[in-house]
Amino acid sequence: MLKIQQIGNLYSESVIDLILNIQQKEFNVPITIDDQPDLFHIDEFYLASGGNFLAAFINGELVGTIALVKFDKKAAAIRKMFVKKEFRGKEYSIAQKLLEKLIKYCRENGIDEVYLGTVSILKAALRFYERNGFNMIEKGKLPSKFPLMNADNVFCFLNLKSQ
Repeated sequence: MLKIQQIGNLYSESVIDLILNIQQKEFNVPITIDDQPDLFHIDEFYLASGGNFLAAFINGELVGTIALVKFDKKAAAIRKMFVKKEFRGKEYSIAQKLLEKLIKYCRENGIDEVYLGTVSILKAALRFYERNGFNMIEKGKLPSKFPLMNADNVFCFLNLKSQ
């Protein structure tokens, strides 16, 4: 049974375990926990500013995450979209459900502009975002307050006002 809920610092250890495994072991992204101190401070980094951090659980097991960093009055960045390999795809649609719940949160909280950065190696993720209405944009078109991650080299934008 799939359950999606907002989480905080209590889940940091499980979140770090899930995300680092996918980043390092599955996709060989050269990133460490030292590059992502936000994962130790979910409450402060994501929730306190008006963002969100959602987790997907199946029978109590953490199988997916998505986070939102609110960096301006009406703008936010999606971060930490990860789903465990065994739970990806249409059978579970976890990524889709996580994204839909996060977009709903944006609409309910006056966030009209949603940005994200990712790495070009994650081709399936890019296709997923494009299917969901995101458009690729150049790094130079990002708002000045956008929270850049060093590893990111592809950027996307979704305008919720036009949907």
